[in-house]
Amino acid sequence: MNLRALVLTAILGTLAWGFWQSGDFTEIAAGTAIFLFGMMSLERGFRAFTGGTLEALLHVSTSRPWRSIGFGIVSTTLMQSSTLVSLVTISFVSTQMITLAAGIGVILGTNLGTTTGAWLIAGLGLRVDIAAYAMPLLVFAVVLLFQRGNLARGLGYLLLGVGFLFLGIHFMKEGFEAFQHTLDLSAYAVEGMPGLMLYIGIGVLITVLMQSSHATLLVVITALAAGQVTYDNALALAIGANLGTAVTTAAGGMTAHSGGKRLALAHVVFNVVTALLAVLLIDWLRLAVDAGGDLLGFAEDEFMLRLALFHTLFNLLGVLIFAGFTRQLAALLERYVRLPDRRIAQPQFLHKDTRKVPEVALAAVRKEVLHLYDNAFALIAHGLSLRRQVIRSGEALTEAIARTRRIMPLDIDDAYEQRIKTLHSAVVEFISQVSRDEMPAEAANELYALRQASQKIVQAVKDMKHLHKNLSRLGLSPNPAIRQSYNAIRLQLAGLLREIEQLRAEERGAVAVLSLDGNKVSLERFYQEFMEGLEEGIRRRQMRAIEATSLMNDAGYTYDIGRMLIEVAQTLLVAREPGMRDAQSQLTLSDEEIKEAAADDGKVP
Repeated sequence: MNLRALVLTAILGTLAWGFWQSGDFTEIAAGTAIFLFGMMSLERGFRAFTGGTLEALLHVSTSRPWRSIGFGIVSTTLMQSSTLVSLVTISFVSTQMITLAAGIGVILGTNLGTTTGAWLIAGLGLRVDIAAYAMPLLVFAVVLLFQRGNLARGLGYLLLGVGFLFLGIHFMKEGFEAFQHTLDLSAYAVEGMPGLMLYIGIGVLITVLMQSSHATLLVVITALAAGQVTYDNALALAIGANLGTAVTTAAGGMTAHSGGKRLALAHVVFNVVTALLAVLLIDWLRLAVDAGGDLLGFAEDEFMLRLALFHTLFNLLGVLIFAGFTRQLAALLERYVRLPDRRIAQPQFLHKDTRKVPEVALAAVRKEVLHLYDNAFALIAHGLSLRRQVIRSGEALTEAIARTRRIMPLDIDDAYEQRIKTLHSAVVEFISQVSRDEMPAEAANELYALRQASQKIVQAVKDMKHLHKNLSRLGLSPNPAIRQSYNAIRLQLAGLLREIEQLRAEERGAVAVLSLDGNKVSLERFYQEFMEGLEEGIRRRQMRAIEATSLMNDAGYTYDIGRMLIEVAQTLLVAREPGMRDAQSQLTLSDEEIKEAAADDGKVP
């Protein structure tokens, strides 16, 4: 049993023991679980509205540092979920749609926006019977969830999330008030710096276990309202909640691409420095809270609102310190952070011993280039926001593309370094070390063709980088003409990938050459018709000239990617017998014949 399973078993066992011992504990735990489920539902609801809208807003709102911070504050306040905002931000940094500095600004704003949850709980959740509001929300939510439209279902999940948030707060409030009559936890309060450090650690632990600083603050505020923790210990727990998010961010960020890792590390740096400042300046912050509370008219015993104010002040302090240095921090991270990545692809067939026999070396290179093609296939499919299983299946590609609600994030530079460059370099190095003097001329020519195929795969991936950048920005454009154009591009390349996969599964022969020539004709015809459609779109004012220019460039990338993939397939799928290769080469159409066939409704002569 691994460590994660042991920890999970221990948590479940502790909860079961607590349920057995105390009904009040059960009510507190149930309230926390309902609150967390409400956050999950809220996040799921907002995902229904991220099919281009949230991404476009993020792109517009991060052109200046203060705009990035403001977007983080507003979006987190509205969603009450820093997770969704952080995921979208990481995806944009990974795809180079926004800079790392802009992403850091959003993360700063997200931390400040999280503090609104404390104000909501302290100012409303514990003063009003919000369970009465929760019930109607849940009823409306269920009705909407039974609808077929994505927007209606998304709204249903939003209402479901808010309803469960209110219900969770209610149950926790009731549980802590009842728990006070059974056991007074405040009797175990620790004063001074030892208490501060102890309760910071407890706050970190609770946040790591529940994966939510919102839920931790809910526990702290409801416990404070019931008198189960002292005000001083509650301040320490709030600091620990912020620090706990750094731990969860670090754990999640290590599985992201290089841009995501740097952004996760920036989040960790911000939270750690902010927590350290809060500890060092705790007395000054308490004075500021007292002064601010008096100014806002808080009573001396309004500890819940004062806790919310403290949480806001020390996060605001961190934001003010970091806001002016987002670009410098990003530059430092990009320059010095080179995290090791175990996902780098390694050659599977190129061993030293295979170089000794020309036939074996040739077979090894062919298999390695196929390995490289498989990696490129996965990358290009991902860049088109389609899963490999969909392309390899019999599912209608038109329907799969029409269902797209979000362009998949992809750091092509990162993927190229990990999955493409290392293999291509290994192929080139291996071929250079093979003794061509001892290799027959036919085998030497084939080896040269395989090296060219490897180079074409690399070029196709590089072209995909440029295509994906505009696809991420405009692929889900609210303008129907632009969106349909990008859908046509995705359909063209996805159809080509599917046909190549089908040819790989079939017997090699003259049919493969004719099929690939047919794909060349289809590609040529697509390019001609696409460019004519763009000119018509400009004349009808269906799109702006600058948008049409991007589409023209992307049509060129699509054409180049398609030609590269077809030529790679011709090299890899050609029959190995020299006589059959010669026969197939005679069947292959010239470029002039392909253009003539494309102009003649795609009829292959």
